Amino acid sequence: MSKNKVTIIGAGMVGSTSAFGLIAADITEEIALIDLNKKMLESQVMDLQHSVPFWGYTEVKAGDYNDIKDSNLVIITCGASQKVGETRLDLLKKNASIIKEIMPKIFNKNPEVVVLIVTNPVDILVNIACKMFPRKKNQIFGSGTILDTARLRLILGEKMSVDPKSVHAYIVGEHGDSELALWSTAMIGNTPINRFAKISAKGKRQVFNQAKNAAYAIIEGKQATYYAIAAGVVQLSKAVLFDKKTVFTASHPLNGEFGLKGVSLSLPVVIGKKGILRKINLDISTEEKKLLHQSAEKLKSAENGLN
Repeated sequence: MSKNKVTIIGAGMVGSTSAFGLIAADITEEIALIDLNKKMLESQVMDLQHSVPFWGYTEVKAGDYNDIKDSNLVIITCGASQKVGETRLDLLKKNASIIKEIMPKIFNKNPEVVVLIVTNPVDILVNIACKMFPRKKNQIFGSGTILDTARLRLILGEKMSVDPKSVHAYIVGEHGDSELALWSTAMIGNTPINRFAKISAKGKRQVFNQAKNAAYAIIEGKQATYYAIAAGVVQLSKAVLFDKKTVFTASHPLNGEFGLKGVSLSLPVVIGKKGILRKINLDISTEEKKLLHQSAEKLKSAENGLN
């Protein structure tokens, strides 16, 4: 590749805000947006182009699937969005059909491209995509629980008067109602969280529920979430475009980890130029393993119901 290029499929709120974040970060030379709504697409692109002089220089254009040929990264944000009262799994049938349609088009244009899926329910859509292209499973990953993890770190940082970047705690499993916080591995700096400051079991539940349910509160107030997930998309893109080898709780297919197979969910992995470079072996509690299995079973059941 002669330049860093990103193609975004879906120019709605998440796709366009992600594009804006990439422009502001000045980390890609070209962004192509694809959307079925051509009028909206042209308007989004024009608005984004007008932001370029305030940042670095990024070429932004209304594209098509041919743009994937020379792209380093494809970001999928298209599909039905979560509405008030809906869970992420409620979106499954509509968005699964979209993934099945577009994945062959992507790899037909560029077999080497890395694919980041943001559309919900992200874990099942990642699993469907990886089943379609098992040899490319390391090139396919989802945004997963990166936002849930960021919310958890923000809340803990505020509670403990610590920069959230110094909080090392993960939310894993489904990006949804069955996700779980890994309190057994949570640290402030390199100090176990319970040694840094005592948090009661009730306090931990309150912190976790605040992080887990944040999306519902935001959707109720303004119909959609997009700023924070777009910020996460920018960081994932940076890891791919510059081979940063950064650890994220990205959604990916499991192959025996914690006795789980045939399901995709979020656990910490290293992300770089080729996608998922390696997985991280975690030592988690017996209760956390049980909750992770429950999360996996819920995802398997939903996907089996689709089939």
